[in-house]
Amino acid sequence: MGPKKASSSKDKSSASSSTSKLKPATSINVRHILCEKHSRKEEALAALNSGKSFADVARDFSEDKARQGGSLGWKVRGSLLQDFEKVAYELEVSTVNAPKWGEVKTGEGYHIMM
Repeated sequence: MGPKKASSSKDKSSASSSTSKLKPATSINVRHILCEKHSRKEEALAALNSGKSFADVARDFSEDKARQGGSLGWKVRGSLLQDFEKVAYELEVSTVNAPKWGEVKTGEGYHIMM
């Protein structure tokens, strides 16, 4: 196998200038599944990985008031737990039928969010 091709400084500067024009989101529509136990979170992840919709998994596994498909609604920066918010704002945009999710553990338990 040959060496990897290094990108030129020209490639890097044009990429960084195009991404610097994008403004960070100030609010996001968040859904989550909250599980108190790690084993229950793993069961929820297995259901998601098998193709079940995020909303259905949230109704079946979430242990909080967001059982209505896991929706927490629109949240502005600074309104969520810091660790939760960091992961939530880094996620790709997705739908409940084709979710892209992240995970974080907080004092409330294990969160799977999209």
